[in-house]
Amino acid sequence: MLTFLASVCILVAGYFIYSKVVEKIFGIDDGNVTPAYASKDGFDYMPMSWWKASLVQLLNIAGLGPIFGAILGALYGPVAFIWIVIGTLFAGAVHDYFSGMLSLRHNGAQFPSLVGRYLGRHVRSVMNILSIILMILVAAAFTSGPAQLMAEVTPLSFMASLIIIFTYFILATVLPINKIIGKIYPIFGAVLVFMALAIGIGLFFFEHPVPNLTFANLHPQELPLWPLLMVTVSCGAISGFHSTQSPILARTLKKESEGRKVFYGAMVAEGIIALIWAAAGMAFFNGTGGLQEALAAGGPAGVVNEISKTTLGTLGGILAVLGVIILPITTGDTALRSSRMMLADLLFDWRKEELKGKWLPGLLVIPVALPTFLLTQIDYTFLWRYVGWSNQVVATVMLWTAAVYLLQNQKFHWICSLPALFMTAVVSSYIFYAPEGFHLPYKESMIIGAVIWTAVLIWFIRQLLKYRPIGQKSLNVKSVNS
Repeated sequence: MLTFLASVCILVAGYFIYSKVVEKIFGIDDGNVTPAYASKDGFDYMPMSWWKASLVQLLNIAGLGPIFGAILGALYGPVAFIWIVIGTLFAGAVHDYFSGMLSLRHNGAQFPSLVGRYLGRHVRSVMNILSIILMILVAAAFTSGPAQLMAEVTPLSFMASLIIIFTYFILATVLPINKIIGKIYPIFGAVLVFMALAIGIGLFFFEHPVPNLTFANLHPQELPLWPLLMVTVSCGAISGFHSTQSPILARTLKKESEGRKVFYGAMVAEGIIALIWAAAGMAFFNGTGGLQEALAAGGPAGVVNEISKTTLGTLGGILAVLGVIILPITTGDTALRSSRMMLADLLFDWRKEELKGKWLPGLLVIPVALPTFLLTQIDYTFLWRYVGWSNQVVATVMLWTAAVYLLQNQKFHWICSLPALFMTAVVSSYIFYAPEGFHLPYKESMIIGAVIWTAVLIWFIRQLLKYRPIGQKSLNVKSVNS
């Protein structure tokens, strides 16, 4: 239990300390007019209070991600706490902050547009395709699971459940952000927080205590920690999906100083939620062996249901059903909203066209909603395997985008470039070892990953020489904003 409590305290302290360092390095200016006012259109660009934006951001980036991913990550034992804490503070929250603030500085630009501005049009072309595919995969995965559960607990068939969910998706995607998302998502965000806090309190009354830190790999199947843990626990540590969601809220902030609370703060909250559910998974089933048996019997949804019902009784059962059905749906609809925005950025700036009209967003949702619906017919676990790696690739590219931005502006880039180098090593080695990738032996996968990482390091050194000529004195954090 001591390790868990210390982890939560470090995350909270990290928000109040490190987030201010990140904000200072970025250099906010509340005198700048934000896109919510500069491009106000009553649709995507609309001012929203920071607390409401924070809850919407938390729900958008979280859903069931920090619950299911953390439970699966708990199979590795307490070492998962280390990744959640370090990943959240120094990678995930930094990633979210820069994806949101760079979007805000560039009039609410989407992730691919930001990539193109700082990493070049060729990388942008690849990221346009990959990010839209990721959105479709996420939406499909987070639709199929809830539809299956709805079919089990209600008289509705799987297809009828899908139709209901997709009807809602289309409404939430094409209506102005304040009609559905701005009104009900803060409520669902509060449910997510309440659910986690209730389980967190329940940890103190479990029959078995939360295990304390050990660096041993306790995975029952002896799967390697590196790099599998860093992909298994993505939401709750670092997730590229967040860089596609942050621009939605970047278009609603009233001033730049709100970015630290909305972007960095929501990620820290997600990290705490992940810690709680990882601890619950380890303690409730008395170790990783018992957790593995529970996952084999009912999957992550079954584990959430059992922990919630036992800990919170009838209320826990209601919250579990709400969580497993509603939370992923709210992730799916914002994934489609993001992909619709990306298509608009990719094809044309529709707000400046003579054809401007509110029918156009509805038209643009068709090419992303249709493949999403078709993919829901595929097994959920198959979809989720491909979400993981593509998700972390997007996160890595966003970190490099932020690092180059800082380099170009002669600011302290290491807050982004170091986690970018780390995540480059993760994704480069994972794809060659993982079953959904090339499924090569572990040693060969690590060697190939090291070669790719070295190539990226050489590119990065060239960027350093390009923007920081030899002989130029390095800037320190203190001089960044002087």
